[in-house]
Amino acid sequence: MSNDESKLPRLLVLLGPTASGKSALAIRLARQFDGEVVACDSTQVYRHFDIGTGKVSKADQQGIPHWMVDLIEANEVFTAGEYRRRAEMVLEDIRSRGKLPIVTAGTGLYLRALLEGLSEAPVRCEVVRERLRASAREHGAQHLHRMLLRLDPKAASQIAAADTQKAIRAIEIRLLTKRPVADVHAAERPALKGFKVLKIGLRPPRARLYPEINRRVQEMLAAGWVEEVRKLLDAGVSVGAKPFLFIGYRQIAAHFVDGVGRAETIAQIQQATRNFAKRQLTWFARERDVNWIDAFGHEETAAQFAEKLLVAT
Repeated sequence: MSNDESKLPRLLVLLGPTASGKSALAIRLARQFDGEVVACDSTQVYRHFDIGTGKVSKADQQGIPHWMVDLIEANEVFTAGEYRRRAEMVLEDIRSRGKLPIVTAGTGLYLRALLEGLSEAPVRCEVVRERLRASAREHGAQHLHRMLLRLDPKAASQIAAADTQKAIRAIEIRLLTKRPVADVHAAERPALKGFKVLKIGLRPPRARLYPEINRRVQEMLAAGWVEEVRKLLDAGVSVGAKPFLFIGYRQIAAHFVDGVGRAETIAQIQQATRNFAKRQLTWFARERDVNWIDAFGHEETAAQFAEKLLVAT
């Protein structure tokens, strides 16, 4: 580490799949090292979608400030670029008060936007977007996904067939730039400046992670997840809103709207969450300069490792 780097304030990133223990570890380290938690999660930015997105309750926060949650309503659009813009302001505020920012990262794209910056993707074109929205309304989300598959197979492989918003953006980029989305995203982009970034990755064995995911889903349901969805629907939140594409919310909404049975709904949520965790592990495996911890269910071991890393730097 150069002398210049040693003088920079630290930024600790805890990354890993859902149910791996990031939140509990972040709170523990924040208490010990005078830190504040910055969520890096594309689902937690939406207000009122709380239980299924894994937001830490006020009681469980133990007085530690948590940032970048509850930012927008269900009908609003939020991008990785907007996350970067707002998170930079939060990090500067935390730094100005001499605190340690601890980023809990579950959304790989948001973490990449924060640390590495964004590519020079084209601005949104409402003419193109409205044409694609109309096509989705007439033919369904699967039609857009098939269109993207023809235009950019790699981009299509990384987007869920039901995620109309991401499909529209990918098609828009492909049409406007005449280049694959991956090539556009790989273009030069400014990295985050002013911090010494330390990354700790939680990489639990899948044989232990998957049962924990199943247990956690049951715990969320016991905490009132179904009732939360019912209240959102009763309040007039559209099932077409972005947050109702999230894992769990989509399945519970189908339980109410389409009459899917409770047991089948739970099984679908657990399976979808396990699949998501697998995708997270694959994404984060490509992350550079990560100090990986394979232990699972041993918060003490993970905390000791993190403490040694922070003290050493």
